[in-house]
Amino acid sequence: MTMPNAPADISPAANIPASSAVPPAPAPPSWPWRRAALFLAGAAQLITISALVGADPLAVTWWSLLLAIAPAPVAAAAAFAPAPVNLLAAAVGVLILVAGIAGGILHTGLFFVPALVALAVGTVKLWRERP
Repeated sequence: MTMPNAPADISPAANIPASSAVPPAPAPPSWPWRRAALFLAGAAQLITISALVGADPLAVTWWSLLLAIAPAPVAAAAAFAPAPVNLLAAAVGVLILVAGIAGGILHTGLFFVPALVALAVGTVKLWRERP
């Protein structure tokens, strides 16, 4: 659709000089690990929730509630929060996962071990990225 009285050769991209385009900054080395921890914690959290409401439900204990509520939101904060908060969230996430896995080692706790490894590696890399 053309507009009346509008020149046909003007586009918004043509008005921006090529030198003003800034290339995006590369992602920090901890970003893939923190993102993987988010995906793995979310998947394990869904398994735990399914086990709590399934046909043969788990007992509702502190570790099952901890693993059903906390890992994915804390991993999301570690992945997407600004610099001072993401390191704190990553460290708290490691502690939450260790406590939950220790409590539920015989049930669904082992599903969180890959998320724990990814978040621990991401936390160490994030710690090394600090200025």
